[in-house]
Amino acid sequence: MARRINSGDCMSQAPFPRTPRLVGTDSEEKRAEILAYFHATFDRYEQLFEVLTCDEAYFKRPIALRHPLIFYYGHTATFFINKLLLAGLIEARINPKFESMFAIGVDEMSWDDLSEAHYDWPRVAEVKAYRDAVRTTVDHLIRNAPLALPIGWDHPWWVIVMGIEHERIHLETSSVLIRQHQLGYVKPHPAWAPCQKTSVAPNNELIDIPAGNFRLGKDRTDPHYGWDNEYGEHEAVVAPFQSSRYLVSNREFLAFVEAGGYADDTLWLEEGTAWKRFSHAEHPTFWIRDGAQWRLRLMLEEVPMPWDWPVETNYHEAKAFCCWKARTSKQPVRLPTEDEWHRLRDFAGNIAPANLHLDHNASSCPINVFAHGPLFDVTGNVWQWTETPIYPFSGFAPHPLYDDFSTPTFDERHNLIKGGSWISCGNEALPESRYAFRRHFFQHAGFRYVVGEAPASVPASHYETDRLVAEYAEFHYGEEYFGVPNFPRALAAIAIEAMANKPAKRALDLGCATGRATFELTQHFGHVTGIDFSARFIGVGTTLAERGSLRYTCIEEGEIVSFKERTLAELGLDSSRNKVEFFQGDACNLKPLFSGYDLILAANLIDRLYSPAKFLEGIHQRINPGGLLLIASPYTWLTEHTKREEWIGGFKKDGENFTTLDGLKAVLGAHFRLLREPLSVPFVIRETKRKFQHSLSEVTLWERVR
Repeated sequence: MARRINSGDCMSQAPFPRTPRLVGTDSEEKRAEILAYFHATFDRYEQLFEVLTCDEAYFKRPIALRHPLIFYYGHTATFFINKLLLAGLIEARINPKFESMFAIGVDEMSWDDLSEAHYDWPRVAEVKAYRDAVRTTVDHLIRNAPLALPIGWDHPWWVIVMGIEHERIHLETSSVLIRQHQLGYVKPHPAWAPCQKTSVAPNNELIDIPAGNFRLGKDRTDPHYGWDNEYGEHEAVVAPFQSSRYLVSNREFLAFVEAGGYADDTLWLEEGTAWKRFSHAEHPTFWIRDGAQWRLRLMLEEVPMPWDWPVETNYHEAKAFCCWKARTSKQPVRLPTEDEWHRLRDFAGNIAPANLHLDHNASSCPINVFAHGPLFDVTGNVWQWTETPIYPFSGFAPHPLYDDFSTPTFDERHNLIKGGSWISCGNEALPESRYAFRRHFFQHAGFRYVVGEAPASVPASHYETDRLVAEYAEFHYGEEYFGVPNFPRALAAIAIEAMANKPAKRALDLGCATGRATFELTQHFGHVTGIDFSARFIGVGTTLAERGSLRYTCIEEGEIVSFKERTLAELGLDSSRNKVEFFQGDACNLKPLFSGYDLILAANLIDRLYSPAKFLEGIHQRINPGGLLLIASPYTWLTEHTKREEWIGGFKKDGENFTTLDGLKAVLGAHFRLLREPLSVPFVIRETKRKFQHSLSEVTLWERVR
């Protein structure tokens, strides 16, 4: 029989304030609420550092991959000042040195990229005095700054709430570091007492979870503060699956350890094996061998192993356990996806109460205490690793005052954790929250497993950062600058208009770059092929055809970038996805299969070919009789692309100017006739926020006559 929490179980001090609703009609009442929320958070954060036994504890790294605790003690305070300055809410720094030293360096380093940098850390008393000064500054700001409700994404007070929620995140991450500190550097504290309950671990079992459809993503009118990755839209379709009733307990994980799971590399991903070898891991990090027995390291002490508590691992260990479980059970056991976790939450119904938000003790508790429908601990107790690398929802935009909160994690190396732990509070405790960590990272995190035939879906999280590819992505799919219409779209329109009543079954976009014209031509043609010499370029078109969306960065200045997302749907081209295909190819040496086209578009191509004459002399073989060839080029002949002797124009011949148009007529005249006078079409390529290329491309239309 599952045990349910009652008022005498695992209770601690007065409830920690929840993240406030940022709407209402009484501004002064909301001001008082946010002021109390700020002080409660600031107090609780400093109370966490009271567990350290001496100043030396602040300067010894708990683990080699992270800064010492003095950094985290100062970091949250400097965050307030740096963001308030950026928002224009304060006018002066308090300590420029601190506000630089404590600003960055939070994310755990990779074990093959250890930082040996020397830091001249200040004394603890100096950082405490700095924190006191920051508290006074923020207190004065909250008491006196003008406040009109609601507080939304663009509201000046958004950054005040941001600073408070940021400190709540580090309340948890700092507690994990303290848990990894030497025991001699920490001491028990009445505000951080662990749960005392333990018993026999229940046997886990599988619960059937029916299929479900739902929408994820907040909009800007949501009444609670959110981090940028929570906003946007994601339509989730989840097939039926089975889920473990409980989180995996220490007892259940012991079977994996005793079966030699840590020594069996076949159960581990390559990245997990590398981490295991680096760390010499033979069992969970917080487990301690005591002769024939096991003990568990809590935040401030070691205790006899509570076998009915959830095991705490990183992603690699959770993944290896699932592989072992799949092998031994002959079932497709794996970690859930983010979508599946939300399906569990919907299925569970009422999920209160939970071991969450510091409502109980400063530790995990037995896995059969908090029932959520037929499941337990859907939220709370420990975070739950998922199979999903964090990715941006459709419509994602970074907050302008904290544009690197999420974007550095969109690298397919940070996996989402869901549900929160006993110390997760504020925004962390909301079901919409989306936090992700490197897979070797330790949080107060464990896992539950699922069984499902369908492979875990991993949405794309990548932002195209290659400078040239990103420039062309913006050129093709981005904004129009200086009133100049989109160039590939304009060329496609010219081509379509010229086709009139001609057959329009197949078209070729040769030198398609990132593919906008390829998609545009489907408005008239039954099928369009895009070919480019660059695999990086055609990768953009392929991504759009497969996923319907594209993400890339644009350089603003120096190392500062902006983040862009474009979808075919918003361009009116979603129906084109099944009518295009992309290939890498050499325009001067195309394979025979690329023939039989009613139109070939060659945009800004001929002056970048190594042998434009060879291309032009054979292009008629690719076009059906009566079909059209559209050539667009600024005729920018450069020897770095085309040897001088291969130019078809742009030079003196017999003492007279010989233009590229002259050369085109000379080469194409045997098989084509020029339909109309050349047309100049402008285009603009954005390089940075303040640097653009403005060019004119000459467009000629040729009809194959023989």
